[in-house]
Amino acid sequence: MLALSAEGILPKVDYAIFADTGWEPKAVYSHLDRLEREIAKPAGIPILRVSSGNIRADALDPDHRFASMPLYILNKDGRPGMTRRQCTGEYKIKPIKQKVRQLLDYPYPSRIPKGVFVEQWVGISTDEFHRAKDADVKYMRNRHPLLDLGWSRADCIRYLTSIGLAETPKSSCLGCPFHGNAQWRHIRDTSPSEWVDVVAFDAAIRQGNARANATGNRLLGEAFLHRSRVPLSQAPIDHVTAAERAALQSGEADEDELENGVVDGCSPWACRGDADALAQDDFGLAT
Repeated sequence: MLALSAEGILPKVDYAIFADTGWEPKAVYSHLDRLEREIAKPAGIPILRVSSGNIRADALDPDHRFASMPLYILNKDGRPGMTRRQCTGEYKIKPIKQKVRQLLDYPYPSRIPKGVFVEQWVGISTDEFHRAKDADVKYMRNRHPLLDLGWSRADCIRYLTSIGLAETPKSSCLGCPFHGNAQWRHIRDTSPSEWVDVVAFDAAIRQGNARANATGNRLLGEAFLHRSRVPLSQAPIDHVTAAERAALQSGEADEDELENGVVDGCSPWACRGDADALAQDDFGLAT
């Protein structure tokens, strides 16, 4: 959408907002720098980077109030469980809303007058039209330009390829528990340092919530990043899942896309792993 706006195919937006959890893949930060340098700045579109902190550091800090990630839990009695997902709201939606209020000149807790709002573009393609939602606040009104254009994900990929952005990486936290096996394989096989990072984090969370541990709470279960509920270094990530096979058979993805982790896992604004989440893009474009 940013490129389409910069080219004049879509109206020019006033801002693009990137919500940074502090734990994106290095490739995402490099790509964002390139977008800013080659597309946004020449078109006069500022990219505003907002953040609520570093989700990895916060999760391991016993002195920090942490919005929980959806970790897989193995309870003491052997039953599986899962922690609540609060990270999207805290690390993505909240800082974007704060920035939008500032742009409107009504920072929290100021009351925003009726009729004052931004138009926010949400990057949902026809493949996921069911995820198109209205905003949950009156000062943001969602629009879905890709749906207006009738563009599918394949159309987006063709367009990005035509302007030299075929290698656009997937935006999501490195250690997102909603990664599928393809995405875990991609991290392991293409970025050894990032694989070491997520394996270390997986081991660090095994003993539960850092704050609870610091206050001496009894451990009720063990936490894991992989759905198999075994340490990530031992998890069966080389197994091709049914979802991967289905995506290949339906033509929704090819082998390269699966290996790059673009089909399963967490989507930028919300989580594909959570059916009830608001699936919106964290490149919020405001006009």
